[in-house]
Amino acid sequence: MQPIPYGHQSIDEDDINAVENALQSDWLTTGPKVEEFEHSIRDYCLCGHAVAVNSGTSALDIAIQSLDLRPGSEVITTPFTFAATSNALLYSDLTPVYADITRGTRNIDPDDVRRKISDKTGAVLFVDFAGHPCDISPLREMCTKKDIFLIEDASHALGAEYSGKKIGTLADMTIFSFHPVKLITTGEGGMVTTNDSRRAERLRLLRTHGIDKNDHHLSGSGASWAYDMVALGRNYRITDIQAALGISQAKKIDLFIRRRTELARLYSDLLQDFPGIEVPVTQGDVTHAWHLYTVLLSGVRRDVVFSYLKSHDISVNLHYIPTYHFSYYRKNHPTDPSLFPVTEDVFSRILTLPLFPGLREQEVMAIADILKKAMRQFALP
Repeated sequence: MQPIPYGHQSIDEDDINAVENALQSDWLTTGPKVEEFEHSIRDYCLCGHAVAVNSGTSALDIAIQSLDLRPGSEVITTPFTFAATSNALLYSDLTPVYADITRGTRNIDPDDVRRKISDKTGAVLFVDFAGHPCDISPLREMCTKKDIFLIEDASHALGAEYSGKKIGTLADMTIFSFHPVKLITTGEGGMVTTNDSRRAERLRLLRTHGIDKNDHHLSGSGASWAYDMVALGRNYRITDIQAALGISQAKKIDLFIRRRTELARLYSDLLQDFPGIEVPVTQGDVTHAWHLYTVLLSGVRRDVVFSYLKSHDISVNLHYIPTYHFSYYRKNHPTDPSLFPVTEDVFSRILTLPLFPGLREQEVMAIADILKKAMRQFALP
């Protein structure tokens, strides 16, 4: 069996041709393909506005920055995510306050969010873990009642649905990522969607050095060369080359989700009745995007099983190390792990199995067989 990565991009001739055409055009960056890519995601998600940037982390950064919260304000979020989620808060001098997760979906627990809200809370930033939408309705209700922002990190969940609505329209802002292992890719890239036109303009400003090319007050005459820097933005622009790839990839969102769903169902059929393996669940009225397929292991040492699969050329992974475990956070934002019993339990037992559209059914069956063999061989007495 050839080595199997845990995730991999799916690129076809249409994608390659789209990139070649962009390379042969007059625009390599800040050109028409960027807006066309934004419109393709906007129209797919049925949202008001979409602002493309050069990474999912950049999307998080400008979304949080656009809130203009007072330094030191608290933002409630999940610790069970990639570090970028919390890091975006620190970039704006905000304080992450963690809420525990639910075991079945690994998503943030709305009841714990409710307990953590205080007069210092400026926003709730939740993550749709593995592509399964959070239980958004109670979060939306809490935020509306308290007049605080609701931000969705949907880096895993492009194409997912909650109560019949596409992810991308249900929070004040939604963040997507287009890293190669995500549902679609632009190489690196990200996007923020919102229904608020004023906020969309603010996001566009922040991705381009905070420069307003429509502000001519410095020339005094409306000269075409004049512009002003009106905010402390960054250079987070995405190229036309990346956007061209994104436009082509976006046409296959539903196809990719169908394939990922087929493979996830096959995994579950093969593993759900095996002792010591807890397969992921889909809860509520949602469409799961299946960015990741994770299992929880019992009766074995997870790290031993992890190493065994790696030795068989199966690139399993671990999503995620809780943010508060990292050295930087332990030094600068110490948090007691015992306050998050579900997060700690899931972290100690979780294993990410390979999942991507190019994965073959025979490979899924082989992975399941090797995992079962490891569970038998390394079962604790």
